[in-house]
Amino acid sequence: MNANLLWQQGITGKGIKVAVFDTGLAKSHPHFRNVKERTNWTNEKFFDDGVSHGTFVAGVIASSKECLGFAPDVELHIFRVFTNSQVSYTSWFLDAFNYAMFRKINILNLSIGGPDFMDYPFVDKVLELSANKVIMVSAIGNDGPLYGTLNNPGDQSDVIGVGGVNSEGKIAKFSSRGMSTWEIPRGYGRVKPDIITHGSQVKGSNVGGGCRSLSGTSVASPVIAGALALILSGALNKSHQFNPASVKQILLEGATRLPNNNMFEQGHGKLNILNSVELLLSYSPKITFSPPYIDYTELYMWPYSSQPLYCQAMPSIVNVTILNGISVSGKIMAEPLWYPYVDKNGHLIDVQISYPSLLWPWSGWMSIHITVKNDACFFEGISKGHISLQIQSINFEDNTVNSTIHFPITVKIMPKPPRHKRVLWDQYHNLRYPPGYIPRDNLKIKSDPLDWRGDHIHTNFRDMYQHLRNLGYYVEVLREPFTCFNASDYGALLIVDPEEEFFDDEIIKLQKDVFDLSLGVIVFADWYNTTVMRKITFFDENTRQWWVPDTGGANIPALNELLQTFGIAFSDLVAEGYYRMGEHSMYYASGTTLAAFPNHEDNVIISAYLNDQGSEIINIEKQSGSTKTLQPIIGLFQMRPADKKVVVLPKVFETDNFDYTNEQLNSSKSNEKNPILNKRMLLQHRSPVHNSAMFELNKNQISAIVGDKSKNELGRLAIMGDSNCIDSINTEKSCLWLLNAFLEYTINSHKALSLQKLNRIKQYATLQNKFHPRRLATSNLFKFSKVVDFNDQLKKRSLEKCRKIRFSKSLPLNSTDTLDTSKSLNIPDFNEIEDIYVSRSHGNYLNASQNVENDYRKISAAVFIVALVIILIYLKMFKPKNIINNK
Repeated sequence: MNANLLWQQGITGKGIKVAVFDTGLAKSHPHFRNVKERTNWTNEKFFDDGVSHGTFVAGVIASSKECLGFAPDVELHIFRVFTNSQVSYTSWFLDAFNYAMFRKINILNLSIGGPDFMDYPFVDKVLELSANKVIMVSAIGNDGPLYGTLNNPGDQSDVIGVGGVNSEGKIAKFSSRGMSTWEIPRGYGRVKPDIITHGSQVKGSNVGGGCRSLSGTSVASPVIAGALALILSGALNKSHQFNPASVKQILLEGATRLPNNNMFEQGHGKLNILNSVELLLSYSPKITFSPPYIDYTELYMWPYSSQPLYCQAMPSIVNVTILNGISVSGKIMAEPLWYPYVDKNGHLIDVQISYPSLLWPWSGWMSIHITVKNDACFFEGISKGHISLQIQSINFEDNTVNSTIHFPITVKIMPKPPRHKRVLWDQYHNLRYPPGYIPRDNLKIKSDPLDWRGDHIHTNFRDMYQHLRNLGYYVEVLREPFTCFNASDYGALLIVDPEEEFFDDEIIKLQKDVFDLSLGVIVFADWYNTTVMRKITFFDENTRQWWVPDTGGANIPALNELLQTFGIAFSDLVAEGYYRMGEHSMYYASGTTLAAFPNHEDNVIISAYLNDQGSEIINIEKQSGSTKTLQPIIGLFQMRPADKKVVVLPKVFETDNFDYTNEQLNSSKSNEKNPILNKRMLLQHRSPVHNSAMFELNKNQISAIVGDKSKNELGRLAIMGDSNCIDSINTEKSCLWLLNAFLEYTINSHKALSLQKLNRIKQYATLQNKFHPRRLATSNLFKFSKVVDFNDQLKKRSLEKCRKIRFSKSLPLNSTDTLDTSKSLNIPDFNEIEDIYVSRSHGNYLNASQNVENDYRKISAAVFIVALVIILIYLKMFKPKNIINNK
């Protein structure tokens, strides 16, 4: 990695303080020559490493013998924050963080991670560390190759999140992938990891001396921390410029992009020490974007490159991180402006830009919603433009610095696809941990009790998304209630594993959409049983509280309320087992079963012999392998005029009315400490809600939309009680082929022969179970639900209004034109203007974003020439008359 080239020049890390937050280090370990201090923050009374993890991490950074570290002369500060049992508490970290600030640590390595980004004391302290110029480097997680598995605090904007590559220089299978998930369901995640480096079979110091090899992003993190200490020690004369943003800028801009991986796998690329050294030596404080631009034609920018944009679609969202290397805080001085390039079809798209007025610490964000105008419904091609942003900062010399930065946008546009090729994914009703205890969908996987991947088409349902795209479907994401989309635009609505409640207006509208607009609806549910939910309650040592699930794998009471208008309901039986559907081998992983389903000849019910997994969990002493029973698990429903029922919805939720005490909890629950809850976390993003009217169509509009269809052709539903077979995390036996059949049925009315052969509708003539699952009385869903009333947890809130998109101000120009953006923003008292260009490597954008000073000179010259011409014309036309008047 060329660290030896710096060693040869006497650059070895001297002058840089590095803190290692881990399992400790022996006092006289032979590999280290500059251990400044060791501190212990645990409840154990010793400082040495009893695990060997902390020793290894410190060795990668600073070992001076045998297995050499990157910066052997750094000043090491060892913080023991984990016990020999690898247990840690937030309070230990808070105390240790405070001491790190007191010791003026430069770089802090955290080879830890976890899904909890809402431990606010921890999150606030991380921000405080960054504000105090502590550069935090953290592992991004070992939950790859799955997407949406980023760990905290590595996915925080001000923290350098590190992924791993293997010995072949390719993305390591274990390395967690983006996007960040705490912006879901309303927004879209940020690009992470930030950077990748070696994380497989890396050599480091062993606890008793000698070397050992380890793999993981906890190994890649100290590689970055050590390399960074080495790089910074070569430019100590610029130490006043070292901060979390400037350091991240030189690492990201110096990284080498891998050719076959997207930005959510590799971030900005692989660490390149020499490139970053060169950038540091020439560095001037600046503000940049991550990613530096967005281009829907680049494969690197998956998923944006995977689906073109078209008119009348849900907005495509780009979440951009702003890195402010000038100051710990910055202020966006005016609304960002959109400059569409007229000669590059930029006028065919609209953008809505959301942003915070204050950037702190050292970073901020910009959310861009991109939509195609209705004028471009038949257009196919590329559209370009850029966003201009003005930020004011105070530099280290207390001078005001005003910066103009540009974010280039390239979008691929296609003609609006036909309705039967458009699928709408319901994101609004998907919840995840944190903030609530949303349990795992597959109860067999006990090592990971929490559902925390976001349930998004670009995270744990990525394989499903790619499958649908390969089949020619266009998949959009609904981030609002059902009242906010036009059903006539879509062939099918896909509701998968919903944990959220449904507004009454949504329930009523869905019935209308199916009956009047022939909308297809596909539902994949999951398990729900209140007794099982109480059984998997556990005690959290950090919060000293019992954690009770807020719902099951899916919110079956809410789904039943949604589907009651069609006469469909799920049961509280938790079913599990292997079975076959024709030539396909299937696995039912903790699913529910059908409790009610309309019986008529057009419908289909498919059943399978499955275990009662719920009973096995409730009666722990009972071993698996119980007698299987035939259970209805799949239903195909054709809407008929007689099926349209008057919707009667309860005014309050029905609960199980089971009130249990802590003593009952103690007697019936496991006191097992889950290691996930001892790992670390990040902050939350909240998006504003705007007002708009719901989509309602009158009879004439409906007739215009479905006039070419038979009056008898009403909508269809396809129902399955388990979603694990389309979820990348839990898939044991994929059932994407079944999803194909569901889409063909709900959109095109084609009933697959393989499903017809399995039809048992005649055996379920009396499938009308009147007892349906109720909500858990002790659920805390109301605390974070968008639907449940916070002040009355048995009622729903008023319907959330649809967002009204307010597009940003548009100033069209040609891509070859120059522009003085500061003039249009009318910002006073500029002491200094810096034009900061976000990408040196993309010359096709440079003509569209020239230096402001050069712009001013060119415009001034043009104005002078025009003025001179006007004066000459004026003198020529009016000189005789003026002479006469003077006389």
